Amino acid sequence: MNKLKLHLASSSLRRHEILNALGLPFSWSASDIDETPLDGEAAEPMVMRLAIAKARAAAERPSTVILGADTAVVLDSRIFGKAASMDEAMEMLACLSGRAHRVLTAVALLKAGVEDTALSCTEVRFREISVDEAAAYCRSGEYRGKAGAYGIQGLAGVFVESLSGSYSGVVGLPVYETAGLLRAAGMDILRMTTFQGLRS
Repeated sequence: MNKLKLHLASSSLRRHEILNALGLPFSWSASDIDETPLDGEAAEPMVMRLAIAKARAAAERPSTVILGADTAVVLDSRIFGKAASMDEAMEMLACLSGRAHRVLTAVALLKAGVEDTALSCTEVRFREISVDEAAAYCRSGEYRGKAGAYGIQGLAGVFVESLSGSYSGVVGLPVYETAGLLRAAGMDILRMTTFQGLRS
């Protein structure tokens, strides 16, 4: 029996839901790090740096594998983080309206002081979003705490015209990349799952 334990360095309900959907037992803690981009920092190294920092900030325990993740929405070279207000969310949605953008999610795994990382990149295209639609969406409050001011798994799904890449990566924890990191660390998801199969 695998004695390794999984710890998620995130309080994100979306990441929790993804691990729960896979039937993975895990502990978690909130990450409290400065997520401000460095001067001149590009999106890819930024999300990788922050994912690693979140994993490192989690309290280490014996026989524990720690996962950290960070997501950013990128339009051209502009990085969209979490909107601090409804007005900022409206401005972000106006920029994304009718255009394709990239969603980058980096995953960092820390085991016994050894780090491993993976990066998911997905292209998402929004249809045209009217001002009234954006306002109605923002009034729902769903934009809060989400990169790019939207959650694809919720109401914002109505804005998505097409997606090329990882849906779970856009949600916040790419399953394919995460499973690969866990497998390399000696944790096979299919052997760890608590699901016992469906009964007829």
